[in-house]
Amino acid sequence: MALRGNLRDFSTTQLLNLISLARKTGTLTIESNGKRSRLCFKEGKLIYATQDEHGGHLATILQQAGKLTEEQARAIRTRMEIKSDKELGLLLINAGYVSQEDIIKSVRNYILNNVYPIFTWTEGTFYFEASVLPFEDRITIPINLESVIIEGSRRMQEWERLQDELPNLDMALKFVERPDARLRDINLSVEEWRVVSFINPRNTIRQIAQFNNMSDFQIRKIVYALLQAGLVELVQPEGVAKPAPGAPSGAPVMRAPAVKRSVVEKIIGFLQR
Repeated sequence: MALRGNLRDFSTTQLLNLISLARKTGTLTIESNGKRSRLCFKEGKLIYATQDEHGGHLATILQQAGKLTEEQARAIRTRMEIKSDKELGLLLINAGYVSQEDIIKSVRNYILNNVYPIFTWTEGTFYFEASVLPFEDRITIPINLESVIIEGSRRMQEWERLQDELPNLDMALKFVERPDARLRDINLSVEEWRVVSFINPRNTIRQIAQFNNMSDFQIRKIVYALLQAGLVELVQPEGVAKPAPGAPSGAPVMRAPAVKRSVVEKIIGFLQR
């Protein structure tokens, strides 16, 4: 019989503690505000997690980790003869595209990146199905839940602080007139660069997050870091009409950066060096 409940009565931390202590095997599904996350466990250890209905393709995971190009990932996904991620992993290792360490690290990061956001979910439902493991064709990595809970709790505290620092995601960003001298020391991640490439007074922070498929926590963390580095500043969005109360917001129309291009070029130069 499946265990069901509400996040208002039983938090993510309590759920993971229960699964760890009872050494449960099965799949926990959590749904909140239209999002759905599935976490798989074996004898009390986390082995997989995804918010992708199909479980996340290894080629896509490696592309997001910067181990494959977009063209390589697309070509791999179209090869119907590859039946599982485990088979694909062996092919990529033997062909010299990636190492076993690359795959393990990328999959582990993918799992954790799908777990940590749910610590901030306070509304929603959950159900646990014992002995059900739906992603047997995926590469699984056993992870101790104790470390996940500690890091998740830390991120929850960070999330609360970021909400106080950046309460309004409908603000826009622009590069400052004179970027801080610390620009030469910046080492941007792939996610940070995606945000930087869309900085424009006509693009709201929320639109940038939606376009890059980032959670509120991810975008707040990146924007806060850019603000602290003295590279950007918050501004009212240009040319954006406010929707009427209760009216659905339209799909975001993203615009390529049209201001302070010299700053972007400097960042590219530092990254290349």
